[in-house]
Amino acid sequence: MRLRFLLWLAACDVISANLDSHAFLTALKAAGEPTRLRILRLLAQGEMTVKDLTTILAQSQPRLSRHLKLLHEAGMLDRHREGSWVFFRLADDNAAGTLARGLLNFLDHADPVFRRDDEHAAHLIAGRVQAAQDFFAAHAADWHRLRSLYVDEAEVERQMRDVLTGLQIDLLVDLGTGTGRMLDLFGDLYSRGLGIDTNQAMLAYARANLDATGRRNAHVRQGDLHNLAINDGAASVCVMHQVLHFMADPAKALAEAARLIEPGGHLLLVDFAPHDLEFLRDQHAHQRLGFSDGQVRNWLAECGLDIVTHRELRPAEPAREGKLTVMLWLARRPELDDTHTTRRPALSEEAVH
Repeated sequence: MRLRFLLWLAACDVISANLDSHAFLTALKAAGEPTRLRILRLLAQGEMTVKDLTTILAQSQPRLSRHLKLLHEAGMLDRHREGSWVFFRLADDNAAGTLARGLLNFLDHADPVFRRDDEHAAHLIAGRVQAAQDFFAAHAADWHRLRSLYVDEAEVERQMRDVLTGLQIDLLVDLGTGTGRMLDLFGDLYSRGLGIDTNQAMLAYARANLDATGRRNAHVRQGDLHNLAINDGAASVCVMHQVLHFMADPAKALAEAARLIEPGGHLLLVDFAPHDLEFLRDQHAHQRLGFSDGQVRNWLAECGLDIVTHRELRPAEPAREGKLTVMLWLARRPELDDTHTTRRPALSEEAVH
């Protein structure tokens, strides 16, 4: 009875959760059970599988599956399948998810039950992080060789942050997220982050990285970059960092990315200038050996995007032979009526040496 009263009291304070009476009571009923409250609290920290929750909560899979089903039907959880695994997380884009987060604010997180859950979750996350470190170690030599071919990655990242800093970013979508590095790099610039990749091993690595950095406002999903299950105009910013050269149909991939961008939103594209390093095609699955500025401009124009800035990050002299130039484009979808809006000033085109 006390728990139900606490939930009611908390719900009264969640002004932004505009639910009709039936949905409101359904959500309260779903949350008003000790195990389900523990589940909500854990999933507010990041996405987990049913297996993760059985390990942390020491309860049977059928029992937890029923709890998860009720919470999902109430709209408090997002659910997605990735191969044979099913991931859950606290919903962050609807009223029921807002209600759930409001309820959690009233909990005493020093409660012994919650502290024990946190200890078990920390142990689970530590295992993920170790597995990710092992994965990185196994591939470090190849990645180091690739990075040695172009300007320091820290400089590339500095330039990327420079062009995005100051934008209002609700949802940032990182296409071809890989290790999840972009989600971490821009984590302080967006409200919500979503990484998409086709590779399950890389997604596991990305999740571990997000766990390790405590990045709770971002998550990752498996998806086809040519056919994304994301609504038109959902994203404030889309990022494609060293992804386009892996695409068999780059123009189609860019068009799909552009579809996600809201009016006034931006696409940040980073890739290589044209080059003749054939071993990247043969040994590293690069489908395309770089892109010219004109080629990318034409594709972006066909997608209805305007170039805001273009930068070239060239390797230092005298070691340019056999090296790669990194290209950066920031493009913008015009507002529905740009004659009545204030446009972000265009940044000058420049080459960074």
